[in-house]
Amino acid sequence: MALERQVRAKLAGKRNPEQEKEAQEWIESILGKKFPPGEAFEDVLKDGQVLCHLMNKLSPGSVPKINTTGGQFKMMENINLFQKALKDYGVDDVDVFQTVDLWEKKDIAQVVTTLFALGRTTYKHPEWKGPYLGPKPSDECKRDFSEEQLRAGQTVIGLQAGSNKGATQAGQNIGAGRKILLGK
Repeated sequence: MALERQVRAKLAGKRNPEQEKEAQEWIESILGKKFPPGEAFEDVLKDGQVLCHLMNKLSPGSVPKINTTGGQFKMMENINLFQKALKDYGVDDVDVFQTVDLWEKKDIAQVVTTLFALGRTTYKHPEWKGPYLGPKPSDECKRDFSEEQLRAGQTVIGLQAGSNKGATQAGQNIGAGRKILLGK
């Protein structure tokens, strides 16, 4: 039990209240309604309904059926539907939290990381006009070189290739010379 308590404390220490607040405000602004006052961030998201509605706002119809009633399996199914919609939307697998991270509140920091990944992904969708969450990802800087430019580069010897432009170590004597003592 002590180890589990340590693990929980460590995971709780990873949480960033400012990021959670930012993520919550982003969700509220997209859905057009506030989280219930006095309810914890993770409790509002726990059943996956808010997340599914969020996904449907970003990508209409991406979560066809949101379970509003039923046991824990129905609610966990909401989380799974949200995760599938996330991946379809373009969020990388590595950024998606595990269902238990949210359902059992094992790693809420990872849930927030996923929301930020989703926020970054919205920049790649021109149909989405905002609001956005997190910094805009950089665009690829593709360069096109002509054959002539590529050939010109082959004649240049870079300094990493071992050329030292005629520099030698002749005449260098740093510190005392090496003394070899025989017969000691």
